[in-house]
Amino acid sequence: MSHPRNPHSLLTPESRHLLQAIAKAGRPPIYMLSPEQAKASYAIGSQVLELDAHKVARNDSLHISTRDGSQLRAKLWAEHANPNLPVLLYFHGGGFTVGSPETHESLCRHLAHLAGCAVLSVDYRMGPAFKFPTAHYDAEDALVWLHHNAASLGLDGTRLAVGGDSAGATLSAACAVYARDHAIPLCLQVLFYPGCSAQPMASMQMFETGFVLDKPSIDYFYANYLNTEQDRWDPRFSALENSEVSGLAPAWIGLAECDPLVDEGIAYADHLRMAGVSVDLEIYRGVVHSFIQMGRAIPQAITARMDAARALQHAFAKDHA
Repeated sequence: MSHPRNPHSLLTPESRHLLQAIAKAGRPPIYMLSPEQAKASYAIGSQVLELDAHKVARNDSLHISTRDGSQLRAKLWAEHANPNLPVLLYFHGGGFTVGSPETHESLCRHLAHLAGCAVLSVDYRMGPAFKFPTAHYDAEDALVWLHHNAASLGLDGTRLAVGGDSAGATLSAACAVYARDHAIPLCLQVLFYPGCSAQPMASMQMFETGFVLDKPSIDYFYANYLNTEQDRWDPRFSALENSEVSGLAPAWIGLAECDPLVDEGIAYADHLRMAGVSVDLEIYRGVVHSFIQMGRAIPQAITARMDAARALQHAFAKDHA
């Protein structure tokens, strides 16, 4: 998409005020922290602007077995205990370095409430302790596990969606490909501002500093997760490198206009459409990366959640007809 010479002119008043408050706080950027410090800082910061968590009837702690014999912690939330609920398998964002089901609990609970579904959030393994493609394998294994165990959890395994934000959206896009190739039926892929490109696009330069997610932080995250620069060209990590995306589940893609990753999300939407995949693309004007977790300050956070939930409702109802 085209960008103005002064990208700050695109910001909503709420976003501008938020960025000013962040700058005034003077906290060290995440790329200056050790991974352990970054994880702790993110865990605290992710709750500052987040909405209060919606009350739910199901708040289950689960464990998922992986191909290498490890156990992944997971959380399952549902507003009510009705049987045969459709389910969204959700992967949190955080640059493959930070984040957890708890940092995204409010978001997941809200989506469960709005969409009338269960949400399973996975604590996949991250860098730098676990390099590429560990998180991707964990995401695939979680998908297979849920597909096989949905009925025993009281869920409808025939109405299954995948979703995530940022790095979690990158994992979700890869899971959609895995699902197609392994005959796991998906209703929808929900992608909040995914990273999709092996090389920087124009928005990376336009919004490289001062818009919450900056280029040094992206480089920091990628260095923590990837083994070499060549890993960036793997289609599992950069979905635009996948030449065969026909037959994937429909996609709902929600992007932030003032985000280094916005052009990647638009390009991936076009890539899917060219292959005949149904895509619903929403670009939320004047907001920044991670805005869906800023509901106390950014009204578009609630709008985006409602839009994604409607897409989920439609997909689940269509598949259940």
